Amino acid sequence: MKNNQFSLVELIQIFAEYRNNIIVSIKHLQEDYQRTSVKRVRGVRDEKGELIQPWLRTENIDNAEYVGMGEFHFNRNTATINMLIKRKVKLAKLADQTPTFEVAGLLVNDLNSFNNYTIVSDGKINVKSLQVKISSKKAFELLKGKGVLDAKYFDFRTEYTIQLDSLPLVTADSHYSSIDGLFNQIAEIKVLTSIISAHLKKESDIFVAEQLDEFKKHYLSKNIYINFPTTNEYTDIHQALANGTLESRLSYKIDIGSQDILNLSKLHSANKFLNRMYRLYDKDTGEIITKASFEMAFNQNLAVRHRLLSSRTKITKVDELMKPIFDDFLGLEQNGLVAGILRKVGAESLAQLLQDKQAGKQINKEEMVAALTAANSKLEQYIEKIYQDKISPLVFYIGSTGVLPEQMSAKAMTAQEAAAKYPNLQFSKNEQQGTFFAVGDSMIGIYTKTEYYSKNVAILNHL
Repeated sequence: MKNNQFSLVELIQIFAEYRNNIIVSIKHLQEDYQRTSVKRVRGVRDEKGELIQPWLRTENIDNAEYVGMGEFHFNRNTATINMLIKRKVKLAKLADQTPTFEVAGLLVNDLNSFNNYTIVSDGKINVKSLQVKISSKKAFELLKGKGVLDAKYFDFRTEYTIQLDSLPLVTADSHYSSIDGLFNQIAEIKVLTSIISAHLKKESDIFVAEQLDEFKKHYLSKNIYINFPTTNEYTDIHQALANGTLESRLSYKIDIGSQDILNLSKLHSANKFLNRMYRLYDKDTGEIITKASFEMAFNQNLAVRHRLLSSRTKITKVDELMKPIFDDFLGLEQNGLVAGILRKVGAESLAQLLQDKQAGKQINKEEMVAALTAANSKLEQYIEKIYQDKISPLVFYIGSTGVLPEQMSAKAMTAQEAAAKYPNLQFSKNEQQGTFFAVGDSMIGIYTKTEYYSKNVAILNHL
């Protein structure tokens, strides 16, 4: 790497800005594409391991040579960049290819399929080049000026080859903003989204239960995304490794945490924490509901109270983070935490409904589901922006260079050293083999993991 040298990350930023003016040769992309994970096939396996395929399949509406430039996403935990390509598809019966035009009163002849193509995998180029056509002279001149286009004059008819493997992944003088306080901010939002998602597991703000059942039968989610069941292509991993159709590689996972909570995986799911710290009971009989879930929260005859904890229950820093948010959401303590988070992301309608509910007002279920759905979307968008702007680029830099940025000076620690210095941290078996850096009030953990991938298998159009 040289200072000020144009990097792949900067190229992808240009692609993202001009994605509506660039189309990609899908044939060229698929020809030499190498999977970075184990190939999955549609269907489920029976007791004998035989594959039972879904009764529906998808067919591309377009059979074009080019597709729109995809959306680029940095992985949150590894030095990986994916390009998500969207294509129009229709549903058809597997047996006789009869098209399915309508499900539950909704036209389904114009659905989208989504395929991820890994451009960079764990700090290594996975797609060497892209063949593109460019419809914007401004985009052409910008790419030409960066030295990635070998052409003198703009021609929208010409197919250009952009070499990705000739670029450094990042620049040597990359700078990153402080991550102080980010983990707690993300963790609080994750706790709230977990509560909301648990409420909405079987609810929709648009469709009734019978429609959701119909969608499920036709492999559609409640958001009308195609959702086929999938299973690993290989039933015997060891045999696939032996015959060379499957290979392994070492992956480096990079997590951001605090000096009290190692990473987000330490947080409990909403329903698990509900049963750990609370009791749901019938208002009339006082009967306690075993295996309570937030799906039951819409039952007007149920109430919630704190669970009486035994002396054996050890309160952790995770509990201390999650409990005030749960208490506030459930109306057991009005500390303003939930309203503060919701207003920060622009979800005032849910904040107001929760306030009305705690004041004893009757809340319409449909209105609450709509507010929960809208809030969930805004919370997810907010947290995604934090990752894409502040965390994922840092993770990518560390994973692709093997070092922390120059402005982050920290001494490497083993899990034993980190545990001695920060006694609240809890380590899983795999995490005990990690390397840790205390940066400001944050903790960066790096772990190795063996990943398997299907060797030399091209992505086919129908997948």
